[in-house]
Amino acid sequence: MNHLTVAIDAMGGDFGPRITVPASLQALASNPHLHILLVGDPHPILSLLSHTDNMLQKRLKIIGVDSIVPHHNTNKPILQKKRSSSMRKTLEQVQIGKACACVSAGNTSEMVRLAKLLLKPLSGIQRPALMTMLPNQQKRKTVFLDIGANIHADTALLVQFAVMGSIVAKDLLGISYPRVALINIGTEINKGSKSIQEAAKMLKKSISINFVGYLEANDLLSGNTDVLICDGFVGNITLKTMEGVLKMLLSNFQPLKTAKEKNWGHRLLTRFFHKYLTIKFSELHPDQYNGACLLGFHNTVIKSHGSANQRAFIAAIQQAEQAVRQETPERISACLKGVLLPKSD
Repeated sequence: MNHLTVAIDAMGGDFGPRITVPASLQALASNPHLHILLVGDPHPILSLLSHTDNMLQKRLKIIGVDSIVPHHNTNKPILQKKRSSSMRKTLEQVQIGKACACVSAGNTSEMVRLAKLLLKPLSGIQRPALMTMLPNQQKRKTVFLDIGANIHADTALLVQFAVMGSIVAKDLLGISYPRVALINIGTEINKGSKSIQEAAKMLKKSISINFVGYLEANDLLSGNTDVLICDGFVGNITLKTMEGVLKMLLSNFQPLKTAKEKNWGHRLLTRFFHKYLTIKFSELHPDQYNGACLLGFHNTVIKSHGSANQRAFIAAIQQAEQAVRQETPERISACLKGVLLPKSD
């Protein structure tokens, strides 16, 4: 692909342009075919571009907005009135064909709502799902969804997530017959909610889905499955718990800043373990896999962590580039035509 344009919500997330603008510039520098639309308040964006190389600026365009939706604003009437929010205008660039993908670190529920309002859903998909790929113990990747788009998921949605996840694992990871599992509180057939049990029965009957049963949370990174399915409530808590444990491990072995706090032997041991853990668990760090793909639309939509730093936001932009190049939405759409999905109530 000679020309790839990604729209960036420059105001989204906890840090806004301070992160999104430098990350966009670095992404441009690493890919000569990439073009970026920075959507947001022009004033802070321009101030961060004052010393930018002219060649990079030629592949960057600012799309101004009239108002910004605060990251933690939950007042729906106010959100609906702010039709020129940076997130909305970012999605509109994809809607009108100015960009082939978009990235935002803004509020997840608002992004899902706006995407459903503005973008065309894939036929047969009732609701979109947020998907990420986690490294596992087998030195491979596990497709994990939903991680936050849908707090509740009935049987039909869980089956649809399994279909989308299986297609992603097959086309993006090259797994010919991906193993699909439902995350549950046990592996016994009678465990879990009614919707999970019914979804398991339907997936077992499917010829196109290689359903291997239930998986407990402690096997999340085992590599015993290629696709892991759950509702957004379980997925989001599971993912953030994993990230929190990793941060705790690394923080407990942070090298001491002052020599007075501990003796030299303890300081040396602390530095060793911090370095070891950083290398050992580097792939599990949120910065490495930041960027969840909102599956279920004809377009590529990437949700970044709200607290993402520059390196993490670059990873989200690269996710968008990869999804566009590999035509992920088109592949899912084509494969769905051959899969019989359950009807909604």
